[in-house]
Amino acid sequence: MTLSLPADPPRARSLTGVVPQVFRSLDGEDGWFAASRSAIVFLVDGLGALNLRARAGHARFLARVGLRSDVARTVFPSTTAAALTSLLTATDAGRHGIAGYRLRVPETGAVVNQLRGWDTDGLDRSWLRAAPLTDEDRPTYVVSKAEYAGTGLTDAIMHGAIFVGADDLDQRMAAAAEIANTVDGAFVYLYAPELDAVGHKHGWESERWLETLERLDAAAALLARAIAPDVGLLVTADHGMVDVPRHRHVLLSEGDRLVHGVAEIGGEPRMLHLYAEPGCEDDLLDAWRDAESGRSWVLSRAEAVASGLFGAHVDHAVAARLGDVLVAARATIAYYDDRVADKAPQKMIGQHGSLTDQERIVPLLRLGAYA
Repeated sequence: MTLSLPADPPRARSLTGVVPQVFRSLDGEDGWFAASRSAIVFLVDGLGALNLRARAGHARFLARVGLRSDVARTVFPSTTAAALTSLLTATDAGRHGIAGYRLRVPETGAVVNQLRGWDTDGLDRSWLRAAPLTDEDRPTYVVSKAEYAGTGLTDAIMHGAIFVGADDLDQRMAAAAEIANTVDGAFVYLYAPELDAVGHKHGWESERWLETLERLDAAAALLARAIAPDVGLLVTADHGMVDVPRHRHVLLSEGDRLVHGVAEIGGEPRMLHLYAEPGCEDDLLDAWRDAESGRSWVLSRAEAVASGLFGAHVDHAVAARLGDVLVAARATIAYYDDRVADKAPQKMIGQHGSLTDQERIVPLLRLGAYA
């Protein structure tokens, strides 16, 4: 079968290149960004470039900063755990191994949440197969909500960084500016999860999302005013968002041929990892292609690896974590296993994880010394 997958433009910038290029700027080397004395990477979770462009009137500061070309491509799958790990290790999921929201542990068969499983399901730092860039010999800080201090994913991808916790958004801006202004050579990773949380609950086209975007826009303007002229500031994101109304859910029910031969379902609603019962791999792939190829990309594990979706190289140990069949939504749909008792995830409106431009193109906006 010939696969027709979206291809990034040849000169597209990847989220994996952002932090190494920031480090080059701190070392005074030529690259994407001008030289800077210290730098802040402000990651706004869930702020896709197309989402921002569509609501530019509610983010007038950020809209003035960026051109249409000031973007990067996030990794696949376009989900927070994979993208943040890629940003902070400068590797694709095929190297670092955090290749979805929920993945099966080959040694145990358990399907584990990649955001929270570190603290509840026995994942440890050895699960991450790439070294975090925060281990490098430079002053590195993480400014985030206090609740993320000491959590497993934070420890894995930001090991060696100094954590500064502040729940108030403006306090986070002030803390990041203070560090960057006073610590020469500092790399500051500044994280804002608010927009993503509102988007999941209410949708990115909701009034609540617009209110949160306006709040973040004001915070970014505050930060830009607070930093010294020789401090570089980037505003970027891990993924964008697609709103999927309830009537667009694809519910997988008992007796459905699409779950025949399925041992476990991992991934997330717009990017499934389907783990087959032994011997059912080919039948499962055929069933999903027959039913869903008109609105989703349906690939075998081997095809996904060969296509480079998870990066140019996929470690053998990482390949074992991937589904036997992968289903990435192309249409505005989301897949749910309706056999499970917990229906709460079906209340989620804003979604991401797949290959569409709305999910994968993120802003890469330059301020301060990078402007």
